[in-house]
Amino acid sequence: MTCKRILIWTLIFVSFLLSNCKKLVEIDGPATSVSSKNVYNNDATAVGAITSLYVKLSNGNPVYPQELSGLSGIAGLSADELDYYPGLGNNGPAIYYQNALTSLNAGNDFWGTTYQRLYVVNSALEGLESSTGLTPLVKQHLMGEARFMRAFYYFYLVNLYGDVPLVLSTDYTINAVIKRSARALVYNQIVTDLKAAQNLLSEGYLSGDGKTPYPIGLEERVRPNKWAATALLARTYLFMEQWANAEMQASMVLANTSEFQLESLDKVFLKNNREAIWQLQPTQLGFNTQEAQLFVVPPEGPSGSNPVYLSSELLKDFEIGDRRKDNWLASVNANGSTYYYPYKYKVRRSSLTDAPVTEYSTVMRLAELYLIRAESRAQLGNLTDAISDVDQIRNRAGSPLVKDANPNINQEDLITLILKEKRIELFSEWGHRWLDVKRTGEVDKVMAKVTPKKSNGGVWKSYQQYYPINTYELQSNPSLTQTVGY
Repeated sequence: MTCKRILIWTLIFVSFLLSNCKKLVEIDGPATSVSSKNVYNNDATAVGAITSLYVKLSNGNPVYPQELSGLSGIAGLSADELDYYPGLGNNGPAIYYQNALTSLNAGNDFWGTTYQRLYVVNSALEGLESSTGLTPLVKQHLMGEARFMRAFYYFYLVNLYGDVPLVLSTDYTINAVIKRSARALVYNQIVTDLKAAQNLLSEGYLSGDGKTPYPIGLEERVRPNKWAATALLARTYLFMEQWANAEMQASMVLANTSEFQLESLDKVFLKNNREAIWQLQPTQLGFNTQEAQLFVVPPEGPSGSNPVYLSSELLKDFEIGDRRKDNWLASVNANGSTYYYPYKYKVRRSSLTDAPVTEYSTVMRLAELYLIRAESRAQLGNLTDAISDVDQIRNRAGSPLVKDANPNINQEDLITLILKEKRIELFSEWGHRWLDVKRTGEVDKVMAKVTPKKSNGGVWKSYQQYYPINTYELQSNPSLTQTVGY
């Protein structure tokens, strides 16, 4: 069966699957939902159940925040990375840009959608554990994917909302009254899931049947494997400030040079390029990625469909001669102004017919691992090797190498440089800037400067670094408390 036919049948299955999924923290699933045992006694439907998570991520609306893939735009607005074009109404992007999140309504945030996806994950783990009808390799790999996805969802929940309910089953009697768990406990669960995923997942990329490896050189990097779990574990340890563990996990990925390498700037976001660790395959006919739909501003300028563009704060951080500015930025002149926008994804539409897709949404890539290891090594006092890592990224960008321009840089300044390099390298990708200014304790300093511009003279309040929970979720669970400050 071709990849296209597999995708079509997956989409049909997904429509059935998720239409029956209820709120994770509200009630149990009905008899026809993903928790049905028969789903996990057949290889194809079991694979489809997990594939549904990737399809939903890929299909997330790029303007309104629900699927976590919307973080590339929404978290960039929350931080100092993206600006919002005024006069388009107080819709989803505007309230995140203005930090006016007290007006959140049900369905207009990441919380409810992500917990729905966690319901699918937990149902899958329960179904897979008890299944006797699956090919052993399929069962093993799907359990690894489910553990990976649970860690992935919780990584973002804990960084967006702080303490969050740690839901690990589909038992509605527990979930309906579950309380927030401390961030440390959530992180420990993320680590546990990722270590399990490392042991369960294959090293190579598997095809749509969940068991057949792709021929060498023709890999579709759209199903997480051992290296995706290792990369996310490295990031998790970085956020936990376990520098030695972060360095070790990043090194495991970076050592796999037969699978991964830094690509030239014009190839980084193409489908199946060798820098990609995990990508999402576009599924909307006639379009490439959601990122291109959101970020590529048309000649007439920003609009309701393309309401964001790059902030002046980000633009001024590019060094003279940085080739990323030429390759990954573009601009339009409209309404008497020049608007610079992210141009990492260049093809907004493939065509109105079933033309080949050339770009995939990149969730994780090798450059981040170099920067994770650089920061970890710098924190451990290994400045020489930290410089070597960050210079890998700077060399590709055409920027002066630290080892030549500033070989005697001190630890504090090197860490600052690495974080700035990360800001430039990973802008408009999955909210890296928003999460980094919070974990490094810089959020109040950064946001106090930009908030008056973002919200018509408003004053930044530290609690705004975590998003609120909408009223519907609070009313559904009497044990759930609102994010402090709201």
